[in-house]
Amino acid sequence: MQNLEEKFVSREEIFDGKVLKVVKDKVLLPNGEEAYREMCLHLGAVAIIPLLPDGRVLMERQYRYAHGRVFFEIPAGKLDRADEDPLEAAKRELREETGAVAERITYLGRIDTTPALINERIHLYLAEGLTFGERELDEDEFLEVEAVPLDELVGMVMRGEIMDSKTQIAVLKLWYILSNKAKNT
Repeated sequence: MQNLEEKFVSREEIFDGKVLKVVKDKVLLPNGEEAYREMCLHLGAVAIIPLLPDGRVLMERQYRYAHGRVFFEIPAGKLDRADEDPLEAAKRELREETGAVAERITYLGRIDTTPALINERIHLYLAEGLTFGERELDEDEFLEVEAVPLDELVGMVMRGEIMDSKTQIAVLKLWYILSNKAKNT
């Protein structure tokens, strides 16, 4: 098998913002030539698919400025620090955005969102056994929460009505898990 690895040579920092850092790295290609790679560095994020006992999922409608429209997605948020435990971040984001606290949280895996441009990793979780209190939205966070049946969400994903990748993956993973659980009982 061919060696595909690119080796880091040096880094130039272009921008250091609140959420993203933009860098330009010089790399050594497998053929020995040098090239440049521009990318965004991100601390990472979490996303939670909150499942209600009746099979509905808590979803959010939130305006996403980069796309200029409202997205329909599961609760999510960025890690506050590089060393923050993703599970603790998931619990925090679920409570802040929906007011829910989960009795059970199951890790569903990690996704690398846009590997050609950004190193963001999102840890996905399933939250069950929910109890509800007050939401604690960030002062610049505006969103609406609603409960939608999982089978309806699967249809929306398959018809291309849900464009957010973390939501698509979480919805389909949950549907797969529940479908297999039903087959084995």
